[in-house]
Amino acid sequence: MKSREQEYREMFMAEALEGYDAMSQHMSVLEKRPQDEAALGELFRLLHNLKASARAMGHNEIGEVAHRMETIFGQIRAKERPFAGSAVPVLFTGIDVLGSMIRAVGANEPLAENQALLENLDRVVAGEEPVLADDSEVGSEEDATRKLELSDLVYIPIKKLDHLLNLVGELIIDRDRVLTLARELGDTTLQSVTAHLSRLADDLQYSVMDARLVGVGTLFNKFPRVVRDVATAEQKQVELTISGQDIQIDRNILQIITDSLLHLVRNAIGHGIETPAERVKAGKPEVGQLSLSAQTDRDNVLIRISDDGRGIDVERVRRKAVERGVLSRDAASRLSEAEVYSLLFDAGFSTAEQVTEISGRGVGLDVVKLAIDSLGGQVRVESKLGEGTTFFLVLPTSIAVKGALLFELEGHPYALPLMHTDSVVSLSPEKMHIVGGTLLAKVLDENIPVVRLTELLADDDAALPPASRANLTGLQDIIITNYNGRKLGLIVDRFLRQQDIVIKPVSQPLDMIELFGGVTLLGSGQVCLVLDVPALTRLFLARRP
Repeated sequence: MKSREQEYREMFMAEALEGYDAMSQHMSVLEKRPQDEAALGELFRLLHNLKASARAMGHNEIGEVAHRMETIFGQIRAKERPFAGSAVPVLFTGIDVLGSMIRAVGANEPLAENQALLENLDRVVAGEEPVLADDSEVGSEEDATRKLELSDLVYIPIKKLDHLLNLVGELIIDRDRVLTLARELGDTTLQSVTAHLSRLADDLQYSVMDARLVGVGTLFNKFPRVVRDVATAEQKQVELTISGQDIQIDRNILQIITDSLLHLVRNAIGHGIETPAERVKAGKPEVGQLSLSAQTDRDNVLIRISDDGRGIDVERVRRKAVERGVLSRDAASRLSEAEVYSLLFDAGFSTAEQVTEISGRGVGLDVVKLAIDSLGGQVRVESKLGEGTTFFLVLPTSIAVKGALLFELEGHPYALPLMHTDSVVSLSPEKMHIVGGTLLAKVLDENIPVVRLTELLADDDAALPPASRANLTGLQDIIITNYNGRKLGLIVDRFLRQQDIVIKPVSQPLDMIELFGGVTLLGSGQVCLVLDVPALTRLFLARRP
């Protein structure tokens, strides 16, 4: 895995070399048309960007040259001086020197200070005549060759990577079909060839997925300014700590969670962290602490947004759920803390009134949850009243290929994403009991509601029939799902296997059914529907007796 420094250097090199090529082109345009406003504007912009990125990377020598040249082009744009006379060869020399220094960064070579060039640029800024060498316009053949060197880094539009990954997905599907066929035929030669094909397909898949990975720091590092601005607007003092910037994740996933992270950070400052006066009164330091971190969690990425603010008042949330008719008083009293926190993500709970009643934690969190659900991820909350709140985002590293549990129901294969699969168990009916018309199974000292998946998938909006153990014979294969702090046991006909699948969108008319999150093709050629655990959980809650 690349280090953060190496990744940033490559990003700087790609952008800087592209900028250098563009500056050389615009300089040639200006030499022919000194009044060309578009070329002048682009040169000024490119030099400004190069100055900023070079200084940010610690390449101050590049930053100094770019700064002085930016100043000169600013004068030219403002009509304070023309693009003419002895200033022109100095500016061309400056472009050449910038190119040499950028290439030196790529080769890990030390950067020369180029004092003569800097002095000449200062003279031009001051309106004085620069000191030119007899030859700054005639370059050597070596110089010309160097200017034609191509970067070994290329920009690839994300759409091209998306298309390439889709093609790899099709290849994976066909590979599985060929592997199945080879096993059925029992042809050892064919099995040997398909085994090699399988390794090549895996290598290609992971290579393409690796090309789409970026460090979460590319997003995290934008938050110090956001935190500063929001804290200033709220008249609060907040210190942000960032860690785990090197953790790699699919660029598309990072794009999708951007708004969610922004909302959670704003919420933490606006409604979680107290004012300096409130913090002092509560015995806390005036400066609130906010942390944004990332780490790997098995095959997933775990992002934490944590504050040391007010925390969530669980009892207030219970009362508000009862007042709004979301739950009965008795049902609300039986909720665990995790179940109470999950209420905050319900769309019906997101009203402006919650800003004061529950520290603003209900505002817009349904949108956050929907974004994470779309990725096949999870959101969890931990909080302690008066001490702070932490949001956990559990995200896959890639959204194209997902681990899934395959099972059979009424002769048809189905898949459940592993992200929402807590465990699988086989229990006899005697190990289950009925409470309030709902079947419960005790798994690791936890009572979990259980339902036959065939009943849940039945095309009927009516309430589920009261649970009965009479139609359950022998060991029951149960998949324990976990979504938003709620566990649900799904009784299926039999487990098949666990494997990576390529999920494709469902076509009409199945795309109108919320329960299906996509479709995949198995090695046998069978079409396999991928069930959506969040939708199944919501359906069970709506239809339970």
